[in-house]
Amino acid sequence: MFRTAPNMGASEVSEKRIVVMQRIRYIDGMSQPATIDPDLLRAFVLIAEGRSFTSAANLVARTQSAVSMQIKRLEATLGQPVLHRGKGNAIELTPHGQFLLVRARQILALNDEVVATFRAPQIAGTVRLGTPDDYAFGYLPPVLKAFADTHPAVQVDVLCEPSSGLVDRLKRGELDLALLSDGSEPRGMTGVLLWRGQLVWVTSTRYAPHRLDPLPLALASPDPLSERHGCDWGRAAVQALERAGRRFRIAYTSGSQVGTHAPVLAGLAVTVSAQAWLPDGLRPVRPEEGLPALPDYGIVLVRGRGAGQKVADALAAHIEESCRLDGRQGRAA
Repeated sequence: MFRTAPNMGASEVSEKRIVVMQRIRYIDGMSQPATIDPDLLRAFVLIAEGRSFTSAANLVARTQSAVSMQIKRLEATLGQPVLHRGKGNAIELTPHGQFLLVRARQILALNDEVVATFRAPQIAGTVRLGTPDDYAFGYLPPVLKAFADTHPAVQVDVLCEPSSGLVDRLKRGELDLALLSDGSEPRGMTGVLLWRGQLVWVTSTRYAPHRLDPLPLALASPDPLSERHGCDWGRAAVQALERAGRRFRIAYTSGSQVGTHAPVLAGLAVTVSAQAWLPDGLRPVRPEEGLPALPDYGIVLVRGRGAGQKVADALAAHIEESCRLDGRQGRAA
């Protein structure tokens, strides 16, 4: 109950009550931040991707005017315009819209994942995943952790081996899924492109083995130039050096790509790798430092023969979606 002092006038009491109510409203507003309806975000993403209100309306089975109202509600909630019409009446994103688009996709993916997890029937079983060790080291840990969180009854058995060995295991039916270098898929098996990027020469941050002549190389695989058991990246490195007329020697070989990092860290050799997965102490060789350009590379996800079980399908879909959300699918990293 609101009590007043005995000597306070009516006008003073009224003013006091107004101030108190304003403070209550302010505190209440602070404790309840504005929220965004996922349906508004979904309409926005569809419009942003298709650059059309009409196509977005068709996809969500609404009228164009209804979708337009959704965008107005979204902009009212955010307090900023997210779309505008440019030349030729084309739909364009504002700077705020560009900022929102990336985050809207993430919010919707999380929303859909939560809903699917609770509505979908429980999936249980084991899925056998093969991967080169550098992919396992640089890319898979957060992907597998997220999958385990949403599929606690699924056991993922991971085998790390070069792509050539994984291809043989796929043929023998020993793997359900495998991450391979693009172009090494077994005949009759198609892969889904997850990632395409640029190979880089890798040197030490403390030493300069890239300046030595002949150039010492650390390559994966005991027989790195073999067509059957060799390393695709190693062959690409050797071919680039031969075309450039640069002298080299294969100083170190390893059964894994990660194993080539040790001599590079010590300043004894250079290797080739994906720039995104370099540990501390290694860096990419800069173009002006004189080594020839290397080709693009790709990572593909390949299903084994008879890998139609639900657990394999679930993990494959999760890996593909993780790459898409990470912005890497089908483009350079």
